[in-house]
This record gives sequence, structure tokens and C-alpha cells, in this order.
Amino acid sequence: MDECPEASLVDDARRGGREAFAELVRRHERRVRGIALRMAGNAADADDLAQEVFLTAWKAVGSFRSGSSFYTWLYRIAVNTSLSFLKKKSREANRAPFDENRSAAVPRGDAAPGPESRSTLNELTARIDEAVADLPAHFRASFALVVDQGLSHADAARVLGCSENTVSWRMHKARKLLQARIKPFLEEARP
Repeated sequence: MDECPEASLVDDARRGGREAFAELVRRHERRVRGIALRMAGNAADADDLAQEVFLTAWKAVGSFRSGSSFYTWLYRIAVNTSLSFLKKKSREANRAPFDENRSAAVPRGDAAPGPESRSTLNELTARIDEAVADLPAHFRASFALVVDQGLSHADAARVLGCSENTVSWRMHKARKLLQARIKPFLEEARP
């Protein structure tokens, strides 16, 4: 099924084809989990959210209109599920603690950094992740789609159900907020 076009898989899944839907899940699970991880902030919640996204998608795939792409429809479900989770979580507690065990993407250079550089880079990565986790939910959703998933502003807008200008504004605002949070650390880390 690897070479089967996505449109055929979607058509089969709409008719109740479990194998076709399982292939769609396989093709999109990493990216859906990535959105959930960025939104939820920890792996356990991300796994639960991803499972909920695919369960919701399976129940609703029959109503999918092929006027939009499947991934846009699926990521819309992922973002909405994540936003609902965040609203529920914020009602339960003011703020969740930062999860230090969450894996962070660390850029790799040509040469391995020394221990001091590695420590600074690890701390910077942790501060960036913490700052992203503190972004308002809609900014974080835009950030997750554009930065983590590599979607264009137009594609992210389709997923989020807003205009491309709104995504661009949210990204601008998110960058400014992140820059303000990270700037003191960068000034402190300068030799």
C-alpha cells in the first residue's frame, strides 16, 4: 500500500476500509503526534491526543469531503483536539509543570560541540521549549504547524480555519514573544 495514492486510500477508508485507514494513519501518525507533542508539552498526553485524533478521524472519515486535502482535514482535527485538551487542562490547573524528560530537537553541526557548548545548547533548547509551551494556544498551534511540521502559512491557515494573514500575524507575534523570553539567556550566555 506504500505506493497507493492517498486519494485512493481516502476513498477506500470512506467506504469503511480499515486497511486503507490504517495506511493513512501510518503515513500521518508522526506528524500528528508532533503537533500533539508541541501543543500538550509531554509525550504521554501527546500519545493520548494522537490516538484521540485518529479515533475521531475514523468515525468521521465517511463525511470527509475531498474538496480539501486529507492531511489538512486531519491536522484540523489534531489542532482542535489539542486546543480542547488545553482548555480542559487549564480548567483543571492553572499551569502544568515543565516536563524535562520531553525530547527536544537539538540541531547538529558538522563538528561535535564541546561539553560547555553542549550544556549551553541543551539549556537554550530547554528554554525555547519552555517558552513555546507558554505561548497562548493559538500562537502555539500556528507555531507547531509552521515550524515543527513545515507547513506554509497558507496550509496552516487551512488547517486552523483562519486566514493566511492571521497565521502570519500569529507567527510574528509568537516570534516576538519567544525572542523576549530567550533574549536574557542569550545575553547571559555570551562570552
